[in-house]
Amino acid sequence: MRSTIPNRSIGDIFSIVLSWAFHPVFQPVWLIAFVLFSDTSTLFLGFDKSQRWLILGQAVTLYAFFPLVTVGLLKALDFLESIHLRTQRERVIPLVASGIWYFWIWYVWKNLPDYPMALVRFALAAWTVSWITLMINARMKISLHTTACGLILSFLFLWAREHTMGAGIYLPIGCLLAGAIGAARLQVSDHSPKEVYLGYGVGIVVMFLVQWLY
Repeated sequence: MRSTIPNRSIGDIFSIVLSWAFHPVFQPVWLIAFVLFSDTSTLFLGFDKSQRWLILGQAVTLYAFFPLVTVGLLKALDFLESIHLRTQRERVIPLVASGIWYFWIWYVWKNLPDYPMALVRFALAAWTVSWITLMINARMKISLHTTACGLILSFLFLWAREHTMGAGIYLPIGCLLAGAIGAARLQVSDHSPKEVYLGYGVGIVVMFLVQWLY
């Protein structure tokens, strides 16, 4: 019997793994975990380990768990053909729901005492990006992977500019990883280069605007 599993190159497999590992719902969690527990980060100097784990738990719940549960429920109720959200139409409700979860975490963090302003700004930028991508989605299927990459790259740039404890080394690492993620999306998705590059641009511009205005 001929196998129904498509033959995939090593490049395709690597791109799929990278796309899942750095899915848009996971990228904020990886960033927040990094700044919480990295020896070079001074954002949470006054926080003990239990407080840091609490913040990470909040990030996992609202940036990853709730959006994934939303997509799972929509698929179970036959509102979606696939959990991969391959069409612009399928993205609408998940993007609206994510906007709600992202607003919630920003609102909570901004009202808690002593939370670093950099974290609050990132949460606000993530919420803003979720609604901008929803509006752009009406015209084109912007890459959500690279939108998250752009957001995180600009955060790393701002963080490296304000911290002198070796933070700058992580910016080129972030650039290389963001480039690999964009290449992966072009390899294994139906995104056009325009949709991938626009994603980077939206994330970068929004983070810098939030830094300037808030």
